[in-house]
Amino acid sequence: MTQKDAPKPANRKRLMKSAARLYAVQALFQMEQSGQTTEQVVGEFLDHRFGAVYEGDEMLDGDISVFRGLVDDAVNYQAPIDQLTDRALVAKWPISRIDPTLRALFRAAGAELTQSDTPPKVVITEFVDVARAFFPEGKEPKFVNAVLDHMAHEAKPEAF
Repeated sequence: MTQKDAPKPANRKRLMKSAARLYAVQALFQMEQSGQTTEQVVGEFLDHRFGAVYEGDEMLDGDISVFRGLVDDAVNYQAPIDQLTDRALVAKWPISRIDPTLRALFRAAGAELTQSDTPPKVVITEFVDVARAFFPEGKEPKFVNAVLDHMAHEAKPEAF
């Protein structure tokens, strides 16, 4: 989403949280591929990605606290989040065999599901939208919806 397309301040906060989720998935993917630390990747994103200009359009800034929280929680709670994700996947497809972008997405979403007060249905909707951004023509958004629904029911059954 670009700055010039950005709506009024009332919706800006929600859009900044959405942008932070997308950036968190990108950061987690980058960390896995490059071996960079949390501090290195978060610093790079804050310095060079938030508000960056691509093809003449300035990208919307992400909510820094949401971004940092998702990245930190995904790293700090990676083992239980991966176990939660594994239980939501079919037996033949453990998280280690999943596309690295989807793995990063499940880790960020799992962090928000287990470490925040965000309603699970909001987390699912937001991360299905992130999946659509990365896979606009694929079946991945439906897959993400099914896996996150299973994860949410296990992590916060009282919300359903």
